[in-house]
Amino acid sequence: MENTYANQCIACTVTSCKNHHQTRDYCSLDKITVGTHESDPTVVPCTDCQSFMPKQESC
Repeated sequence: MENTYANQCIACTVTSCKNHHQTRDYCSLDKITVGTHESDPTVVPCTDCQSFMPKQESC
């Protein structure tokens, strides 16, 4: 199912995410969780969108 809701408060360019809007660079969630995979993050690449869900390919 394609997402038609674009939360304009959450810009996103990750088109492989299930929560990405179908045609615009926004997330379709009301809120997201941002976390880290590092014990002491100091730069942007150390952070992750923990609300990411891979898109399921349709059969």
